[in-house]
Amino acid sequence: MHRRTLITTGLAAAGLSACATNRPPNDPNYPVPSDRNAQAYSFEELTAAGSRELGIAAEAVGGAIERIFADQGDRPTAYIAGEEGAGAAAVGLRYGRGALHMKDLSASQEVFWQGISIGWDIGGNASRVFTLVYGLYHPDMIYRRYPGVEGTAYVVAGLGVNYQQADGIVLAPVRTGVGLRLGANVGTMAYSRQRNLLPF
Repeated sequence: MHRRTLITTGLAAAGLSACATNRPPNDPNYPVPSDRNAQAYSFEELTAAGSRELGIAAEAVGGAIERIFADQGDRPTAYIAGEEGAGAAAVGLRYGRGALHMKDLSASQEVFWQGISIGWDIGGNASRVFTLVYGLYHPDMIYRRYPGVEGTAYVVAGLGVNYQQADGIVLAPVRTGVGLRLGANVGTMAYSRQRNLLPF
């Protein structure tokens, strides 16, 4: 009887240990140092991918990526390639759809985003977007709300960059598109598994 109790206790402890090792992606303590092992993308890889996805010369997108690298002081663990539409008249809305790429993923993962902003901002644009993602070690952790500050000036075939950050994850969208969008705004962007009409 005593031996059976010891075996049962040992199995229970092993089960708890396994659960601790395989934390769900929505664990509030994510990430911990042992999770920080996602492969990062090099400048050359991102420049080639950005040029392909945005449809512009490598020199142009390379300049934007070089600036982001300098600002962040590190290499991103993921990127999102997609398209979006946005418009504003004091209050702005933005909706997009793309694919999340990580070296550790066997296939890309679909992601949607929607956001609202308030500020001195007027106009509209349709953009192709190439977003560098820092601090992402599990693909499901991309799905959250990111506050951001944006100051952009769009002209035909223009290109702009802004930053969004939440819980140690930093997004740096590089946008190129058609239309006119002038101004500065403060807002949030929510990333989700499916399209949401409400931008909250």
